[in-house]
Amino acid sequence: MVRTGVGDFKYYVGIASLGRIATRDDRVCVLNILGGESSEVTPTSHAYSGGNVAFGTSPGRRGQVLATPAGDIPVYNNVCEGLEDGHRFNCGVVYLPPSAARDGVAELIRVNPELTKIFIVTEKIAVRDAREIRAMGQAKGIDIFGANGLGVADAWHEVRIGGALGGDSPRDALRRGSIAVFSNSGGFTTTIAQYLRMAGWGTSTLISSGKDVYIHYAAPEFAFALGNDERTRAAVLYCEPGGYYEQDAHFTKPVVACVVGRWKSRLTRAVGHAGAMAGGSDDAAAKERWFLQKFGVDAPFTAERPVHSARGALVTNIALIPQALTAVMRANGVSPDFEPEGNLALKPWFGASHGLPLPAALDLPAVRAPSPYAGQIAALESQIGAVFPRQTMKDASGASRMDASTQITSLHSVSMLEAARLPLQAHACLALLREPGSEREHHLIDVAVGAELCLAGSALLAAAQAARDAGGSPATVLAAASCLVGPAWVDRARRATRLLIERFTRAGMPAVGVDQFDLGRVALDDDLRGLLLGNAPDSKAEAMLAGLRSRRVSSPFIDLLHRLDGPATADAVLAAVAASLAWSPLQRKRISLVTATNLPWWLRLFGSLIGASVSAARNERDRFCGIARDELLAARSLTDVVCHALLGRTPTEDDRFALQTLVGLLLSNGPGTISAQGAKGAVAADGPQAPERVQLQKALAGALTHTGFAHGGNGYEGVAFLIEQFRDSGLVDPGRPDPSIDVATMARSTAERYASTKRSQRAAGDLALAKLPGVNHPVFKDRPVNHDPREVFVRELLARRGEHNIFIDYYHALVQALADVGVARKVYCVNIDAVIAALLLKVLWQPLRRGELSEAELECAAFTVFLVGRMFGSAAEVEDHLNRGLDMDTRTPVSQCQFVA
Repeated sequence: MVRTGVGDFKYYVGIASLGRIATRDDRVCVLNILGGESSEVTPTSHAYSGGNVAFGTSPGRRGQVLATPAGDIPVYNNVCEGLEDGHRFNCGVVYLPPSAARDGVAELIRVNPELTKIFIVTEKIAVRDAREIRAMGQAKGIDIFGANGLGVADAWHEVRIGGALGGDSPRDALRRGSIAVFSNSGGFTTTIAQYLRMAGWGTSTLISSGKDVYIHYAAPEFAFALGNDERTRAAVLYCEPGGYYEQDAHFTKPVVACVVGRWKSRLTRAVGHAGAMAGGSDDAAAKERWFLQKFGVDAPFTAERPVHSARGALVTNIALIPQALTAVMRANGVSPDFEPEGNLALKPWFGASHGLPLPAALDLPAVRAPSPYAGQIAALESQIGAVFPRQTMKDASGASRMDASTQITSLHSVSMLEAARLPLQAHACLALLREPGSEREHHLIDVAVGAELCLAGSALLAAAQAARDAGGSPATVLAAASCLVGPAWVDRARRATRLLIERFTRAGMPAVGVDQFDLGRVALDDDLRGLLLGNAPDSKAEAMLAGLRSRRVSSPFIDLLHRLDGPATADAVLAAVAASLAWSPLQRKRISLVTATNLPWWLRLFGSLIGASVSAARNERDRFCGIARDELLAARSLTDVVCHALLGRTPTEDDRFALQTLVGLLLSNGPGTISAQGAKGAVAADGPQAPERVQLQKALAGALTHTGFAHGGNGYEGVAFLIEQFRDSGLVDPGRPDPSIDVATMARSTAERYASTKRSQRAAGDLALAKLPGVNHPVFKDRPVNHDPREVFVRELLARRGEHNIFIDYYHALVQALADVGVARKVYCVNIDAVIAALLLKVLWQPLRRGELSEAELECAAFTVFLVGRMFGSAAEVEDHLNRGLDMDTRTPVSQCQFVA
């Protein structure tokens, strides 16, 4: 059959009017109908269009069907089978992969003489294939739409062919009206229709032209069909760079053209849509000039300067399309199709200012979201806490991040430099609550952790001491202790925490203003009472409650315990503390309900490990390192307790400052560190998608057992080096300037010895050259004088405190001396390991000098400080992986593994 085209085109165009592009008479065959995209989109199209899909093809699946709301669509191996079964169609839709699209078009054309239209959704079709598709369509008189488009839709006929225009509810998105849309972008085609509806303009025919190099049904064809469509009074064009189609289009009706992509002129190759080429005379700027000339205007339409004519307007932002169209149509004496349905002003669907007073301009009222979003938002609002998407977490973290240029790590967006200013209580809050917390949260941490410190007579302390007596490293000792803090130890506290949170949520307790909450609204049923009440008074529980009273800390959860008609257990108090800590972050979707439920476990782990970090001799049933339990709970901070445990004495303010600085700097070194990998691997092996299977004590043991002398003991290498340098110096107090000690001379002597050692090693062919601990860093080495920004931060912090540290002074003299004697052409940096060593040794120098502390004990203290920091940091990684990770997602693919012989 020979078909003749319409109009004055030099090539075949068979469609004379937009009204004939998609009609209720059209019947469709879909190639690859069971593919991922088609199987989701075609059912909606079929139902919206009154059942317009005759059949589809999917090789090897004959006899299957695609279920739709309008009935099942039969599937065949190929087009011929469908025709032989009596089906007829005049429209083909191609969802095939790029390499198969040309053959699919050829099959449609070759076997069906009734074919008049083809819609190609496939993107990235090779130019040669596109040319052949064009040639086949022209030879047989068939109009082709696409490729790389979302097909067409007609709001008058309620028909959609070949894509997802109008989304999941095209009848809601596409309201009948007088404006046609022709767009290079499929997604924006629907967006523009929705924008127009807000301003009172409905649509007629919408065409997603695609943006391949070949646009088969392009702007000239659209302009011709627009002129012949009585339903349509004007058009909106969305144009991207690339191609001369718009320049060749002759419009006889008003047009608003949105031209985007000026930034692409700075590129030299295709980006985004395949045909959106940069440069040349068909870029965005050129297209703007074409339309300005067509419309007879001198500038684009903007809100400040609404330049337009009766012929049209040019915009460069789709948000301006409705305003520009209304202005153009007013110039033609045409009113909108219906009353505006709304406006494009920001309309939030949910809001949570958390009690913050906002200016009126910012305090936007929440409105009801349209369907289906309203239902989704309601479901989200009913959830307690955050719900994170699951993803592969190998070498990834949602908790920690390292800046590659500065080597500064942040944990939950708090840099380790900022963490160095915070007490240990804040470090625990940051790890578990994703924020440093207030003084109230710090007191809650102090009581909960302090209650777990006295371990005398416990199997946990016995395990830790056995590991210590066997010569285990501090990491081994703490790992042995952690393994005993299993789920059975905290089951009741965890269940009570979850039930408290659920009961108070059901009672409607707000995120703020909880002090005024009526506890009578909480359902104190048998389940909750059974978890909170004990058979007899519990001295540990009473001590915890007394400690909270002494600190003047309370919450509705704690107040509830005082209303019980019997004694609360220690687990109940721990649960109430955990719920108090979790409530605000949960309501603000900072943490998940899983993390909140785990808080008692973490608090018990933290306390147990700190308690096990000292020898059994320093642990008593009601005393820890000589401090009575009542005093621990009523007055001591976590910082103070850890400092006392490590130093064996009542700490000074300088001691506390040094400890919190060290622990803050050591919380994390990014997700790639060995300790973080050990923690995350342990979670992934348990299966984080089933949180009840994940054992936190094993995850923490994974972090600890991956922490050895090379990883956790690096601070001690610097300590040992400094001890050797200052052993015979006569230094009494590292915090006081001593004129008798010339650090510059000491440093030069060390540098000369080091230079001589390196020369001897090179002469002997020794490739493992000696290194100085705390000097240099592979990232900070390319300038004449190099600085580690973390060390600079600490040095400035000390200066503001008026605090002197002779060991840091020595390190700075040493890196200069190394350059002076020719060891290096540049002045090395003093890196963060040197700072850790200098801060720690300053605190421990006098006990060491007096013989109260051996060098072995000093090494243990240095290592333990590191472990305390990583204990908190690893908890953050564990919870992040537990909430985000997939089962076994830290494995290395076999293709990346090597066998080394």
